[in-house]
This record gives sequence, C-alpha cells and structure tokens, in this order.
Amino acid sequence: MVKVANDPAAQAQQLPSAGPGTVEDGATVESLRRVVDHQAELLRREDEVNRILVQTVLRGGSLGDLCESLVELFGGVALVATTDGRVLTTAGAEADVETVLGLDCFDRTGRLIVEHEPVGVREPGVARSERTMVRIVAGTSDHGLLAVFTPGEVLTTTDVHGLERAATVAALAITKEQAVSAVEGKYRAEFLRDTLVGRVGAPAEAVAHAASLGWDLDRRMVVVVAETDEDDSHTSRASEEVRSLQDRFVRAWVQAVRTREPKAPVAGFSQEVVALMPAPCGGDGEQDAVMRSVGEVIKVVRGDGGGGRRSFSTGVSRPVESVAEIPRAYSEALRAVAVGRQMQGESAVMHFDALGIYRLLSLIPDSADLRAFVDEALGDLATDDQTSYADLRQTLQVLLDTNLNVAETARILFFHYNTLRYRIAKLEQMLGPFTTDPQLRLTLALALRIRQMRGV
Repeated sequence: MVKVANDPAAQAQQLPSAGPGTVEDGATVESLRRVVDHQAELLRREDEVNRILVQTVLRGGSLGDLCESLVELFGGVALVATTDGRVLTTAGAEADVETVLGLDCFDRTGRLIVEHEPVGVREPGVARSERTMVRIVAGTSDHGLLAVFTPGEVLTTTDVHGLERAATVAALAITKEQAVSAVEGKYRAEFLRDTLVGRVGAPAEAVAHAASLGWDLDRRMVVVVAETDEDDSHTSRASEEVRSLQDRFVRAWVQAVRTREPKAPVAGFSQEVVALMPAPCGGDGEQDAVMRSVGEVIKVVRGDGGGGRRSFSTGVSRPVESVAEIPRAYSEALRAVAVGRQMQGESAVMHFDALGIYRLLSLIPDSADLRAFVDEALGDLATDDQTSYADLRQTLQVLLDTNLNVAETARILFFHYNTLRYRIAKLEQMLGPFTTDPQLRLTLALALRIRQMRGV
C-alpha cells in the first residue's frame, strides 16, 4: 500500500509509474493524481489572488481598481456597498452590471438589500448561490460589503477566502478615502457655511474658490436643506451613536447628490445637510421640475432604510441667480423644513413657494396665541368632543376651498344637495353667517389652517 505524504509535491514523487499491475492500482494512482492536480490548482489560484491584491495595494488602488481586479479573477460583476446597501462602485461589462442591478437583491432605488444577504460561502445548487458577499471590516468598524456575482459559477471555499483578503484591501482603500474626504470635507463645509451666511466676499472670488473645490456656483441654483426629524439635543442615544448616524446621513446625501450633479456643493452641519442644486431657467413648471430632481435624490438617500435609517424632512428654496442671493435662499429652505414638518409631519418635503399662508403663521412665536385664535373662531368645532365635528370641519374646508360652490362641494364630498344644505345651516348655527360675511370666512379659513399645523 502506498503511503501518501501531506505535501502535494511529495505525493507526486511517491506515485508509482504506470506499468504492470492490477486495475485497482491504476485507479488509485489516477485518483491520487487528480487530488494532487486539484491541490496544485488551488495553490496556483491562491498565489494569483495574492499577487493581484498585492499589486493593487502597492499601486494605491481605489475601490474601483480592486473591483476590476476581482472581475479579472472571478469574472462576472464585482461591487462595493455601504452598510446600508448604497452601491459605491461596480466593475464588469456594462450589460452584466445592468443585469446584476436588476436582481431581486436590489430594491427599486438601487440599494442592495444587505439584511437579506448572508455572507461567506454559499452551497451550490441553492437559491442565490451565484453571488458571494463578505464584510469589509477595519478594526471594530464595519464599512459595508464586497460582493461578486458570477452567473453560472459558485465560488469555492478557497475563492471566498481570497475574497475575504480582498475585503481587507477594500477596508484599506475606504479608510484612506475617508481620511482624505474628512480633510477635504472640513474645508468644503467651512466654505459652504460662509457662503450660506454671506461671508465669502465678492461673488467672483467665491465662484473661483468653489471651482478650486470642484463646485460650480456660477449658475442658477436652489438651496436644499435636509434635516433629521429626531432632535439630537434631546435623545437617549449615546453621543458616539448620534455622531455615527449623522456621519452616515451626510455620506448618503453627498453620494446621492454627486452621482446626479457632480459639481453641486453639498456638506453636512450638525443635524442638517445643505446642497446647492442647479435649477432650470424659469418658465412654467419650474417648481415641479426642481421638486422632481430633489425628490429623486431623496428617494436614493432614503432607499428602504437607507441614509443611516433616519427620518428626515427636506426644504427647498426659490431659485437664486448669484452667490449674493444664497443666504436669502438658505433662510427660505430652513423655513420650508420647519413649516413643512408642521404641516406634513416627519419626512416632509416642502418648497418655499408652497407654504402660502403658513409662512406668516409660522412667524408667530407663541403657539398659545394661535390656539386661542382657533378656539375663538371655531368654538366647539375646534375640538373632537363629538365624532361629527371632524366631518363638519371637512365640509367647511371644502366649502371655503370652492368659494362656497355648493354643487361642486356636494360632488367632492359625495353628498346629496339637500344633505349639504342641511350641513351648511348647522355650520352657520355654530359659527355665524359665514356664507354672507367675507371677513368671517377669512377668519374661519385661517383657523382651519392653523388647526392643521402640528405643535399648535
């Protein structure tokens, strides 16, 4: 019986040469040779992985370079995603990347649904076995996932070990990029803060300085403010957790804006992120076009739990034509955030021009005065003491919105004409002759608007 050493090379030396013998001896020799060939192939594969990764590190390669190297090794598509699934970079043939991003592991916003994807080796023949993911970890920091999609092939245990070593290279690249971004981000944020409060000097100098930072201020823009709904100054979270969540929130906005508008200024401050996004050149539908553009960015940031998994509200200013107008636009965006949250609650999205009368109402600092006004104007109808009061308020609101058009109000509320007439008579008994008194109608309209505001 042949004794086989643990070393594959020694195994090869001890194998008997072909010659006279039994069929069983020949089968054994062939089997052992296959084992040795397999082991040699694994060693060659590991050596190739190590060589490529070392070259990537020595070149100071980016995440994109690393993913390109992985595609050379394994084929298919390679990508890096953040801990909440936002894709940072991809590599592979354009058609293959498009196919991969259409798989069920990505949501409609393009976010990788990381919570549904296991990491490590996957068994052949089972669902999703042709995709492999490993964590990118540096110390105690989790930076996301490194993923390889190999249609028609399942990575072996050795391949996955190679992918884990590649994740270490990815961690190095991410750490380096974050260090550089932190320094650059500090200067960018300071400049943007000065711009927002009007401390950047002459407009021409500000435009030139922005250009040196990779930003374009020499165009028509709107100021967008995204503010977390949670008040970090009154929270039970640890300060380190709050800082981590805010950093993730800022990174989500920066990536989403830069992907769409690479030269748009964007930076984070305390609980808010501010972006200066380009605006169309006037005309009908300008506001709708701006809000669509902002909405697409918001959708990417939110994803399904993206953006650091924090609820946030967004305000949009009127367009500005020059750097000198930016401080005014910033104030408008802040007002839109605050009032939008009062009108719509958390996750509000509001344009300054859509605030209407709420712009004036929000300037009254004492909510007790507003509450008293509502009580005086609406009386019992300001409460929910009876279930019918909510329906009566809705009827009154629609009547005022249609300028007392009884037929139109009946159509909107699906009421019979006589039923609506009865309700109008009841409302006048409670509130006064609002159908003939324009001043009373104005008072009631204001009271209803105030009642819709939150925190009053």
